[in-house]
Amino acid sequence: MKATTQRALALLDQCLSMTHIRQIQSHLTVSGTLLDPHATTKIISFCALSDHGDLNHAYQLFDHLPHPSTFIWNTMVRAFAERNEPIKAVCMYKNMLDGGFLPNNYTFSFLLRACVDLSDISLGKSIHAQVVRLGWESYDFVQNGLIHLYATCNSIDSARKLFDASVNRDVITWTALINGYVKSGLVVVARELFDHMPEKNTVSWSAMITGYVQVGLFKDALELFNDMQVSGFRPNHAGIVGALTACAFLGALDQGRWIHAYIDRNGMELDRVLGTALIDMYAKCGCIETARSVFDEMLNGDVYAFTSLISGLANHGQSASAIKLFVRMKNEGVLPNEVTFICILSACSRMGLVDEGMRIFNSMSQEYGIEPGVQHYGCLLDLLGRAGMLEEAKKVVREMPMEPDSYVLGALLNACRVHGDVELGKETVEHLVQHSLDHGGVHVLLSNMYASANQWDGVAKVRKGMEEKRVKKVPGCSLIEVDGMVSEFVAGDRSHVLMEEIMLRLLAIDTHLKFPWLDDDDDYL
Repeated sequence: MKATTQRALALLDQCLSMTHIRQIQSHLTVSGTLLDPHATTKIISFCALSDHGDLNHAYQLFDHLPHPSTFIWNTMVRAFAERNEPIKAVCMYKNMLDGGFLPNNYTFSFLLRACVDLSDISLGKSIHAQVVRLGWESYDFVQNGLIHLYATCNSIDSARKLFDASVNRDVITWTALINGYVKSGLVVVARELFDHMPEKNTVSWSAMITGYVQVGLFKDALELFNDMQVSGFRPNHAGIVGALTACAFLGALDQGRWIHAYIDRNGMELDRVLGTALIDMYAKCGCIETARSVFDEMLNGDVYAFTSLISGLANHGQSASAIKLFVRMKNEGVLPNEVTFICILSACSRMGLVDEGMRIFNSMSQEYGIEPGVQHYGCLLDLLGRAGMLEEAKKVVREMPMEPDSYVLGALLNACRVHGDVELGKETVEHLVQHSLDHGGVHVLLSNMYASANQWDGVAKVRKGMEEKRVKKVPGCSLIEVDGMVSEFVAGDRSHVLMEEIMLRLLAIDTHLKFPWLDDDDDYL
């Protein structure tokens, strides 16, 4: 082998770009040594796996190899799996078998990832059978891949059987099963597993935090987030997003601000997911201007970031700003989704922009190919109802392509309350009863409508019906954050440890408010 050729082969380990690769490949082609196993392995590996590579170039070179090795086959299967082309990864595996090559443990670890991306449990089971037949089931990363496959594809019992049979469980094994239980909504079982883990990492902590958020246990999510840091683990991207979501739903502004400061302090990139989570948190905690600032800091706002801020603006009575942002969103080429239209229709409703709201509603199918869902019809009903257009609202309900739900009928019932249309309100409640959607609040609303119209017989009839059906109004609840701790209060509940002090303070406030001679500037509390 010539010295220049040897130097070219040595340079393969130092390649940083496809330009370098093509130069070396040209030299090897001219010298007749391109098909040297060492050279082809290096070139294909760089092209297939490097962030600066070219997978198509790797495949073209691979396709001309007369005798590719198992390592090269695995490299191509891995490359397609990691580049989110799972179908090509599976096809490559089938070609490998057709070529007479036997897969090994590395092949299956990459292939199982492709099965997860495809959510193809049938294919996964077929691969599992081949794993067992060829004797690779006991290898840890193959076993972890199988558990992850079954857990992700809602076959949690199969995942648990593999887990229980495993003798070499590592943190990845435990986390894969915890993720499966979380995905299935079985957070209690997931927490039991989590507590019994011999070793935890940031991913396992984040998986559990995300699980609590998914089922609405936001206080548990924040408590676990705090425990994670006390245990010496630095929150990762997923854990921070989960904690911010919990802060948003709880109104835990202090903790949300601390997390934001943590993001800035550690130089974390404000990507679309993290940025949207911060916007949502600040908007739901009442800091809409801070939410705007976060949005402006984001380099590339996507549909989720725009939608989150549009929703926040609408909920803070800034519907005009929400509509302007919607127009800006379209001008920047960001396509709205179903949730965006719910938010912008709500903004139109609050401003009484009937014509604009109708135009946006019609544009869903005509311009964006999005068929309005039941919530969009609910927003349209609210828009028409607030404007006193009850006949038009009734027509929308009759002509809806789907059965109206409690959201739609609730919007119509609320419009009846506002505009004093008792008969239509009664008709709407009857419709709700027929579809078993008559929760306590519906009957109370109808009762209040009768009372406003001085129809006391109607009030008595509704109350009697509630007693006979044992319908009870769901008690209201509220949350408040003090010194970073979130407390929940439910109407009628006296179980809070500081209830006596709270009642005394409320009594003092009530007494203070009843003194008409006190000026607004006076402060005796």
